[in-house]
Amino acid sequence: MLNYAIVFLISMVPLIELRGAIPYAVAFGLPIVPSYIIAIIGNMLPVPIIYLFARKVLIWGKDKPYIGKFFTFCLEKGEKGGKKLQAKAGKGLFVALLLFVGIPLPGTGAWTGTLAASLLDMDFKSSIIAVMLGVILAGLIMGAASAGLLGAAGAILG
Repeated sequence: MLNYAIVFLISMVPLIELRGAIPYAVAFGLPIVPSYIIAIIGNMLPVPIIYLFARKVLIWGKDKPYIGKFFTFCLEKGEKGGKKLQAKAGKGLFVALLLFVGIPLPGTGAWTGTLAASLLDMDFKSSIIAVMLGVILAGLIMGAASAGLLGAAGAILG
């Protein structure tokens, strides 16, 4: 039970998210399906809060002592990610956000994707659905990678 709680908490941490939670679960021999579900729930839990409040909090704190540099960094990262996403996506912003969150690379994920959607003024419902589908995709990719399926496929095909 403790390991499931750790999976849940890891999946909520920015930059680590479910990309760290699922390999943790696999490393500790937890069953993949319940771990996957717990990681998705943990990763999605902060998303509505991020969408509704992160931009306001970051703008408020960007000129404050001690936290200003970090808040400015977060704002710039979200704006940069949002602009890059919008430039590549055009009218396909929903799919671009889904893929941005879903492809498990450093600096992408639910936190950054949600902040970018907020900064781009995407509507709440579309943003949440795109991020959720992206988190599910990232979970499938990380589950396959953690189970060795991607390495096995590479060995077979390569």
